Amino acid sequence: MSIFGSILSSIFHHANAATPVGTAGAPANAATAAPATAAASPAAGTPVNVDAVLTDLATKNGQGLNWKESIVDLLKLLGLDSSLDARKKLAGELGYTGDTNDSAAMNIWLIKEVRQKLAANGGTLPAGL
Repeated sequence: MSIFGSILSSIFHHANAATPVGTAGAPANAATAAPATAAASPAAGTPVNVDAVLTDLATKNGQGLNWKESIVDLLKLLGLDSSLDARKKLAGELGYTGDTNDSAAMNIWLIKEVRQKLAANGGTLPAGL
């Protein structure tokens, strides 16, 4: 699975886990049968409140991660690899054309792009984010 697919899957899995039984989306094994973005998408017509899911995870995590502004913290919060190599791979997946050796610029671009891609895949985010 792609790194972005893992991000989607993790966020939407937590959202579906919080949904009462009987209203959840696709079966758990659907992620292996379809492309990452399709498998991780919420149930048809059901947007996922990304801010609420991540805020809940951050509260339970207790590490004070700044997931709203830091791609590294977002990846850590989701239990994903936050290494520079993983972030470079994510940048490649998402079409980053800048210098991946300039990790600060790449990280800023990544967090913004991930938010946009989450919104494009059924996630809702606050306007100010």
